[in-house]
Amino acid sequence: MTGATVAAAMVAALVSAPTGYDHAALQRDLDGLRDAGVVGVQSEVDTGPRRFTARSGVAGLTTGRPVPERGYFRMGSNGKTFVAVVVLQLVAERKMSLDDTVERWLPGVVQGNGNDGTKVSVRHLLQHTSGLHNYTNELPLFAYDDYLAHRFDQYRPEELVKGAMAFPPDFAPGTGWSYSNTGYLLAGMIIHKVTGRDWYDEVSRRIIGPLGLRDTFSPGSRPGLPRPHSKGYMKFPGTNDYADTTLHNMSWAGAAGDMISTTADLTRFWQALLGGKLIPAEQMARMRTTVPEDRPGREYGLGIGRIKLTCGGHAWGHGGNTAGYANRNGFSEDGARGLVMIQSSRQIEGPTEQLTDRAIDRMLCSTR
Repeated sequence: MTGATVAAAMVAALVSAPTGYDHAALQRDLDGLRDAGVVGVQSEVDTGPRRFTARSGVAGLTTGRPVPERGYFRMGSNGKTFVAVVVLQLVAERKMSLDDTVERWLPGVVQGNGNDGTKVSVRHLLQHTSGLHNYTNELPLFAYDDYLAHRFDQYRPEELVKGAMAFPPDFAPGTGWSYSNTGYLLAGMIIHKVTGRDWYDEVSRRIIGPLGLRDTFSPGSRPGLPRPHSKGYMKFPGTNDYADTTLHNMSWAGAAGDMISTTADLTRFWQALLGGKLIPAEQMARMRTTVPEDRPGREYGLGIGRIKLTCGGHAWGHGGNTAGYANRNGFSEDGARGLVMIQSSRQIEGPTEQLTDRAIDRMLCSTR
């Protein structure tokens, strides 16, 4: 069967399943992802009255051991939401403004080849409306030989941003939408300039510590994950087999998404954020002010995404991809109900994103 055929069959099964969402329903969804080719998957669900976890697949292709419950994983771009929260807290404290230009805080950093930091605002950075070239497009991440040769390379945000400036902007700031990790490296650099502390120090001081997220951290240049964890696997374009991509220096991601977490910690974070415990109401309203993404049914705020549900309303969250791990999540408006799902393998062109979106939709629509 082709990937599209598998996806269609799994989606049909999900749609025809009984109403309501419980542990058995979650297990069906995870088993569907396993059957679609995911090596390992784990998930945590909070329906309001109940919280439960499930897992499917294996933690490693060579050992066949089961996926560890609440194991560590790379959260990828969900880290952008943490960075956006810090920026919005600083805005609430009147230490900076969303309308501040990049040039104000980082003079001369965004310039050349049509790039102009005097026209790019902090809001543009957080909402992916800056037009700045996405530096990760140029990194040696998307071919197996490149991965092996460069997986332990050390990067600094300044050099990565400089590399992005070698390319013209995709569009004038504020006139379009295009996902750009460059914007979040710049946001991290601005946090440092405003506070005098590294972006992760501020995330730790303002979010991780107060919420008691004991299993969430930035690994810096350390390439491994704590135990327990599933190995991460990547099926690179043009290949048929999964490659082990667990060990990886994530310094190339930095404030754009280098953090490690667990499903329990990530659930607590989203419930605190959407429950109004991290930023004041005024800043939350700004965070939830969205623009259309480049895919139907999706919109993006300030470090947060909104997906249209089939039953009406929306799910809030932020996905994240790294070499070997894919993080998907979706929560209700108030954060009381939601799902965090982690896959420990990635297929660039596989059917899994459609399946995870359907699981989030079914969970939230069945527990209204």
